[in-house]
Amino acid sequence: MSDLLEMICDTAKEAGKIILEGSEKIKSLKVKSKGGHGNFVTEYDSRVQDFLIRELSKLLPEAHFVGEENGQEIFKDEYRSGYTFVIDPIDGTTNFIKGWDESVSSIGLLKDGEPYIGVIYNPYAGQLYYAERGKGAFLNGERIFTSEDPLEETIIIMGTSPYYPELSDKAFVLGREAVRYGIDIRRGGSAATDLCRLSSGQAGMFFELRLGLWDFCAGAAILLEAGGSLTDIKGNPLTYDRASSVVALSKGVSKTQAAWVFDT
Repeated sequence: MSDLLEMICDTAKEAGKIILEGSEKIKSLKVKSKGGHGNFVTEYDSRVQDFLIRELSKLLPEAHFVGEENGQEIFKDEYRSGYTFVIDPIDGTTNFIKGWDESVSSIGLLKDGEPYIGVIYNPYAGQLYYAERGKGAFLNGERIFTSEDPLEETIIIMGTSPYYPELSDKAFVLGREAVRYGIDIRRGGSAATDLCRLSSGQAGMFFELRLGLWDFCAGAAILLEAGGSLTDIKGNPLTYDRASSVVALSKGVSKTQAAWVFDT
């Protein structure tokens, strides 16, 4: 593990302590709607993001930042060169609010516009996923790989894009189609966690019709190093400068098999 990656991992763990602190005060949390169905933010989302920006800036003072909270969500043209941190302070805010212990702090680092480092930490389970380009993907120090099972022998994870009601019908049509080809469907509420599950061999496919860059950036870095692949819903390579649909596949699931689902 490089010194930079180790320090980012340490920062993610410290952010996790803030998330746990918020979980203990869940009944008194200040919750606001950000617009869109089921799109919430708490004071702890903002606190974690402020902490991450402050601490990560010490590691790479020249880096830009893209984050879900506090007006950091715009990707600018100058971010295509050099380093850019893409952070989601609490991915799975609804889980966090409702006491489901399935929320993570997600830190992606782009280098010249492409995934370079990904760190995702679940403080409830003590699970630290991380990867650096060309050096493999890991969970708590153990190397992880995507599954080599074919689609019919895997679980499929879907996201429902709850902030975009206009996508609901299509999402559930695809979910109904997907369950015909895989073992079963899961829905976790944290895209970052879902990509980690794929990276560690627990599932063969993940899809969602719209995600923010902060939702998938760190997970993409981990999945690619674990042997997986990512495209948009039309099969085009992802670009790491905007929101997008996301289809993630394990090594054992071919794009041809995925097309059975998405050609409906």
